[in-house]
Amino acid sequence: MGPTGKRPTLADVAERSGLSKTAVSLVLNERPGSRLSDEAAARIRTAAAELGYKPNPAAQSLRLGKTKTIGFISDEVTITRYASGMIRGVLGTAKELDHTVLIAETARHMEDLGTAMDAMRDRNVDGILVGLMGARVIDIPLPDRKTPVVIVNGRTPDEVPSILPDEYEAGRSVARELIGQGHSRIGIIGDLPRIVVDPRKTATIGVRFRGIDDALDAAGITPVRVDLEDWSPAIGYSAAITMLRSNPDLTAILAGNDNVAFGAYQALTELGRRVPDDISVISFDDDELASYLRPGLTTCRLPYEQMASLGVEMVLGKTELAHRLVPMPLIRRGSVAPAAAATEPAPV
Repeated sequence: MGPTGKRPTLADVAERSGLSKTAVSLVLNERPGSRLSDEAAARIRTAAAELGYKPNPAAQSLRLGKTKTIGFISDEVTITRYASGMIRGVLGTAKELDHTVLIAETARHMEDLGTAMDAMRDRNVDGILVGLMGARVIDIPLPDRKTPVVIVNGRTPDEVPSILPDEYEAGRSVARELIGQGHSRIGIIGDLPRIVVDPRKTATIGVRFRGIDDALDAAGITPVRVDLEDWSPAIGYSAAITMLRSNPDLTAILAGNDNVAFGAYQALTELGRRVPDDISVISFDDDELASYLRPGLTTCRLPYEQMASLGVEMVLGKTELAHRLVPMPLIRRGSVAPAAAATEPAPV
């Protein structure tokens, strides 16, 4: 504290260091043009540290035209465990860049998005992120030129900068993982033809399956398919039972997402098929439960944390405002093994 027991001021630092308030301001606010010696600057910083001096945020905001805050408008991200990595990415990177985060939640009520954006702008945030749990196309009020806006895990019909997972390469990498292990009798559970044609329901699932199909086509492999109306463990279970009873020679299952794979695991257990000894399973998303299965599920991770971190850097001008794709890493666990050589399929 300062000599009066109050918050220390520039005057207090000047008095202790024996230098002028102007000199102290130049050094502590990192203003250009200071001609002070290194020794004088060091005296100022030492005095500030001894007094516990911190710059006044309000004064800094007025001087710099920045509030050191960013807005994060969530569309279900804050109320579901599935995209919690996005929260970590926003908070962690904002902290590294010395910014505070203001959070608003729309809970898929898109009519609340404009109100939330106005509230953020009224507080003069330095940038706004709009984070979606499920990647899709949304409409947003046209951003003003003063406040950068970035869509995380989604996009708009216009040119608002956006960040999406690279689902096409993820689809190819998952298919190639099975191909590389010698699998040619592959069952695909979980294509969602009902919604992939509507970008306002999903902007990525069709891209994911296009990557899968291109990799399988290049290898001359025609998979067995079961299309689904939903991605859930219960539906994955029943689809796996149906598929394997009709195609007992399958050596691998490629699931549309981890929920489908969880149901497939249960079906395989009931059918007496061991993972991966009798049949391999691979999937997408890397739900936190995937590592707790036995064996652990090999899956392509949705990079929520990396997308959010990049979004913070974009709105704060640390990297270019543009449309970006973030790689989805393949997390190898124990559910994929080489295809068994000429073995009789287990009875189902």
